[in-house]
Amino acid sequence: QVQLIESGGGLVEAGNSLRLSCAASGRIFSYYAMGWFRQAPGKEREFVAAISGLGATTIYRDSVKGRFNISRDNAKDTLYLQMGSLKPEDTAVYYCAASRYLEDNPTKYDYWGQGTQVTVSS
Repeated sequence: QVQLIESGGGLVEAGNSLRLSCAASGRIFSYYAMGWFRQAPGKEREFVAAISGLGATTIYRDSVKGRFNISRDNAKDTLYLQMGSLKPEDTAVYYCAASRYLEDNPTKYDYWGQGTQVTVSS
């Protein structure tokens, strides 16, 4: 089992930045690829970014490339999502998740956090 707890969400104005964190406990953190997903009201959960177990490989959805950066600190069992140039359409509940493989498909992720709300005002 892996337990995941997100933090760092909040209300920000468009154009500003925010950093999300995801603290993991349980099994060996570096064993898992980690991903960030988001879900806006009335919409399906969508992939945002993912990072391999040792941090060597990252993937992003097109709409966040150049604005968001995913990283991890395996010594601290923590995943991060640095979000910049935020837009109102980035408003959603953001979830971190763990998978054995680097994936953009949420069904491939085995463990999920409870989510943290990010609201971007225009």
